[in-house]
Amino acid sequence: QVQLVESGGGLVQAGGSLRLSCAASGRTFSTRAMGWFRQTPGKEREFVAAIILNTGTTYYAESVNGRFTISGDTAKNTVYLQMSSLKPEDTALYYCAAGAITRSPLGYDYWGQGTQVTVSS
Repeated sequence: QVQLVESGGGLVQAGGSLRLSCAASGRTFSTRAMGWFRQTPGKEREFVAAIILNTGTTYYAESVNGRFTISGDTAKNTVYLQMSSLKPEDTALYYCAAGAITRSPLGYDYWGQGTQVTVSS
């Protein structure tokens, strides 16, 4: 079992930056990949970014490519999502997840509680 806790969300103006953190605990040795997803009311959970922990290889949704950066700190059991050039359409509840190497939410077994990101115009 893996426990995930997100932090770093908040209110920011368009064009600004924000850094999300996801602290992992529990049986993290079994985790192959970590991902960030986001969700707004009435919509399905959307893939944002993922990282393969063994290699550091990263993947991004086209909508955030070039603006967001996912990274991991093994020593701290923490993954990050650095968000820059934020747009109002980035507003969502952001979740981190642990699981398989996939862009689908179905491939992740563990989820954090989410942290709200609101971008004002």
